[in-house]
Amino acid sequence: MPKKILLVEDNLKNRAIMRDILVFHEYSVREAENGEQAVEAARAEKPDLVLMDIRMPVMDGCQAIKLLRTDERTRDVKIIAVTSYAMESDRERILASGADAYVSKPFELPALVELVKKLLAYAPKPA
Repeated sequence: MPKKILLVEDNLKNRAIMRDILVFHEYSVREAENGEQAVEAARAEKPDLVLMDIRMPVMDGCQAIKLLRTDERTRDVKIIAVTSYAMESDRERILASGADAYVSKPFELPALVELVKKLLAYAPKPA
């Protein structure tokens, strides 16, 4: 059974590119375009991993990550923050919100896929 990834990105073009590469690598991909949708989808479906954009309308990625980490249903889901914020202080703030890893845009798609594979290799088994 393919691993489930929740792809959260407000930019349709970026989301389509990332979705296509993840599907190519045989992941099951669900999409959301803001943090509020992401929290709802993650609670309902408990993905194995969330790729979370940080700068989004409605609810930003850091707020969504904090909500996911405080919810018993989603606190163990692996989260990769994907952002255009590139300063070291931004990285620290984003990781402090609860992300497992951080990727700064623009990024190389093969590197992102390798990070996804690495985190999913260490994902806890479902109860």
